[in-house]
Amino acid sequence: MPLLLLDLDNTLLPRDAAFRAWAQDFLLERALPPADVEWLATIDGGGYVPRSTVLSAARRRYGLDESLDRLLAHYRRGINAHIHCPARNLDALRVARAAGWTLGIVSNGGTGAQLEKIRRTGLGPMVDGWVISEEADCLKPDPLIFEIAAQRCGVAPTGDWASHTWMVGDHAPADIAGAELAGLRSVWLHHGRPWAEPGYRPTLKAAGLPEAVGQVLAARGAPSPPPAVGARAAGARRGAFAAPEGGSPEVGR
Repeated sequence: MPLLLLDLDNTLLPRDAAFRAWAQDFLLERALPPADVEWLATIDGGGYVPRSTVLSAARRRYGLDESLDRLLAHYRRGINAHIHCPARNLDALRVARAAGWTLGIVSNGGTGAQLEKIRRTGLGPMVDGWVISEEADCLKPDPLIFEIAAQRCGVAPTGDWASHTWMVGDHAPADIAGAELAGLRSVWLHHGRPWAEPGYRPTLKAAGLPEAVGQVLAARGAPSPPPAVGARAAGARRGAFAAPEGGSPEVGR
């Protein structure tokens, strides 16, 4: 059975939109300039800047006397209150399932925060398994995390498993580089951005998840990645890559 692995934030879930909604609430509750949503979004870096860095910078900018722990709790409650999975994305998962695909989530971030998103958005029953970098002690782009995901989805990562597996994600250094190292085909969700990585490329590009799933289903019989890609993956294991964002709950997206 073919396996489709999916990133969570800004792939299945519009995480940046939820962050902006939290930022608007944060500013409104403290009578701070509404236009500073852009400042907060910039320092957030799409969730790849540690939460302690983002919230400490906000404390200094606005002279807040709230503790970092209190701000972190406010952030966690707020972003999860605004997170949702668009109906079109859920429909895309149903289409893939009906076509005979096994589905899994591969996410970098803190275990508690990411599991809460999966629970709140109803994604749990839609997939066969998931792996989150903190609890797995391994994060994208390390090929090991994709093997763990396959195992949890009931697919043994042996033999030619990679030739039947795709990865869909928006973050090139984690999702697309990781897929290449693991010997998987990939779809990059460009969100209107140009491709900027010279050392590797996705198999396909798409504007959003429904388009990506449609492309994967249409390309099921396409050739697998060249053997050299899988060979490079063989030597890459845990600890070989720097984390874009730490694995503790404090810094989860």
